[in-house]
This record gives sequence, structure tokens and C-alpha cells, in this order.
Amino acid sequence: MITRLQGGAGGNTLLSAVGMDPGRYEVWIAGGQGGELWDRARAAGVRTVEIREFRHVLTPKDILVLWRLVSLVRRERFTIVHTHSAKGGFLGRLAAWLCRTPVVVHTFHGLSFHDRMPRTRRIVYRCLERVTRRCAHRFVAVAPRVARQVVEEHLALPGSVLVVPSAVELERVPDGFDPVAPHALGAPPGATLIGTVGRIDAQKAPLDFVRMAATVHAKFPDTAFVMIGDGPLEEGVRRLAAELGVEIMLAGHRPDAAELVAALDIFVITSLYEGLGRALTEALAAARPVVATAVNGVPDLVEHGATGLLAEPADPEGLATAVGWLLENPEDAARLGRQGRERVRGSFAPETMCASLDACYRDLLGLPRTWPARTAAPSHHPTAPADPARAYTA
Repeated sequence: MITRLQGGAGGNTLLSAVGMDPGRYEVWIAGGQGGELWDRARAAGVRTVEIREFRHVLTPKDILVLWRLVSLVRRERFTIVHTHSAKGGFLGRLAAWLCRTPVVVHTFHGLSFHDRMPRTRRIVYRCLERVTRRCAHRFVAVAPRVARQVVEEHLALPGSVLVVPSAVELERVPDGFDPVAPHALGAPPGATLIGTVGRIDAQKAPLDFVRMAATVHAKFPDTAFVMIGDGPLEEGVRRLAAELGVEIMLAGHRPDAAELVAALDIFVITSLYEGLGRALTEALAAARPVVATAVNGVPDLVEHGATGLLAEPADPEGLATAVGWLLENPEDAARLGRQGRERVRGSFAPETMCASLDACYRDLLGLPRTWPARTAAPSHHPTAPADPARAYTA
């Protein structure tokens, strides 16, 4: 269960759903409407339930969403309910608890509250997370620092959080620079292309990217800048870029963003908070030199001076300094990119993530760590199967 099947959390959820052994798991995904990932889930044979009233923000209709989730769990008698994101986690865990689901797991892709949100909203989200803590049997975090924050905020008990890095589709990501890709983005010939991938919204701090770009371009005029993604702050990006006299290419939402990241000479994320960062992981997989803000789980992936460079959040000058260093030291930048690629391609494969989740489920179900051989096709009967080693999961 997830609030919105999109972005990094949505991609993680999709990969974990389609990557489970279909001979052992019949997987469903339930969540709010919208996003191209629903079609991909259905094409992969995953059963889907899109709930129209499921919204990102808290609304009175959440009572109706909870009722629909409870009805779904009771009807299908899931053995496992695995929840993702803030509202999906709160409502999903509560629905599973009300239905006495045997195994409930929740993944923290980051904290649902932070210092940059309104105080009342922050207090409400923290309370909701703490209230539903006892509704889950195990917690998953996408990075060690996220796991530590979860325990420090009393959202999970010590020893109950399993770290499972959020996988990416490595076969879709080139393993190095693609000289053809810049043309697909309309980059000027011969320019050093600096870019980012992600929603153009407050979390990603796109205006900090513009300020960084203006500072870098003043010192390195042969640079060009691109933002791949869309969002509510696009017009603000255009206005600020015009005020600062720097051109920012807005490529919009691109389903081939994982491939286009190989067009970038330097990848930058300016996020104010970020569980781990799917686009960041893909950039490292493509051996791109990376500059990132040191927030939440990002330093677990970007080790300063080893797999990339870090800067403080809300510090465009610091970001510009790091980007400038990479431009002035291309051999060192390439080395950082190669080392980042080795880290990601060795630990972030979907098979690795799904094997960890499978082991988690089996442990909670009291099943042996090694499945016996099985080739039977999955049943779609809504009641629990006779085979105790087979589990339904949502």
C-alpha cells in the first residue's frame, strides 16, 4: 500500500512487487490514482487497486480511504501487508491491524515530517507515525541514517528496523557517459552539461539549483544547465533564472530519465530532505560525478571525497563551490564517478532488494530461509492457499 505510485518510493514499490517470486507470492498494489507506474504494474501481472479519494495531504476523505483499505484486506485475506510513504503507511498499517493481518511491514523512504514544514502539520505527522508504530511487526529503511532517525524519533523500536537499499533498474541505466544523450536534451554542442532529475517542488529546492547554476556559469561560461522533471515550481525557476541571467533548460517529465542521466557531465541534487534519492542512485550507476546535499540517507550513498561531494542544504554557494572543483579537476571527478558506480552496481540491484524482503517476510512468517523448489503457477483465489509456504502480499 502506498499513497502515490510515483517517484522514488513508487519505483521502489513497483520493483519490490514485480520482483517477488510469482510461485510464492501473489502481489497486489493499492494506492492513490495517477502516474504511469500503474500501467507498468498491471503489465507485469500485479493486481492493482487505485483509490480515487487517496490524496497526499490529510483530508476528511481519509476515513473513506481507510474503509476501502479495510474492505480490501478483509476480502482478500492477505498474509502480508507492506506499506510505504506517510499516509499510505499510516492508513495501511491501521487497516492491516484492524483486520489482524499476520504480517505487517512498513518501509521508511524518509521521515514524513521535517523542520521545514508547518509546526502543526509536523506534530500531527509525528503523532500519526508514533501511534501506528505498534501496528507493524517489522520496519524497513532505505539507508542506515534513515533507520537511525526513525529510532531516534521513536517511530520504531531499536532492533526492529531492517536496512534494505532502494533498488533501481540497473539494466536501464548506461554504465557511463552517453555522447548522444545531450542532443536529446537540446544541449549546446561542446557545452559541459550540469543537471538534475526530479520533481520541481519545494522538497527538491529547485531555486537553489538555479542560484548554483548562476554562480557556476559566471566562472565557467561554457557550462549549460538542465532540469529533468516537472512540478509546481517550474514558473518560479523560469523567473529566477531570468533575473539571474542564466539559462536553465526545463526538459519536463521524461520516462527515459534513467537513460538521459548519462548525458550529464555533473549531476547535482539540491534537496532539503531526501530518504536516499532514486535519481541520485541512477546517476551514480552511470558513473556521473555527483554533488549532493548532505540530508537524511544521502551521505550513506555519497561518501564525501570517495563517491561524490556533499554540501549543506539550502547552500547554493557551497554547491557551486563543489561543482567548480569537479570542473577544475576532471580526472578526480571521473574517479569519483567510477567509485560511485562500483558502489551502486554492487548493492542496488532489484534482485538484492527482493531477496532481502523475501528473507524478512519468511522470518516473520516462521518459514525456512530457503524455499523448497516450486514451479506451480500462482493461484488467484482470494482466500488463503492451502500451502503454508505461499503468501499473499499487498
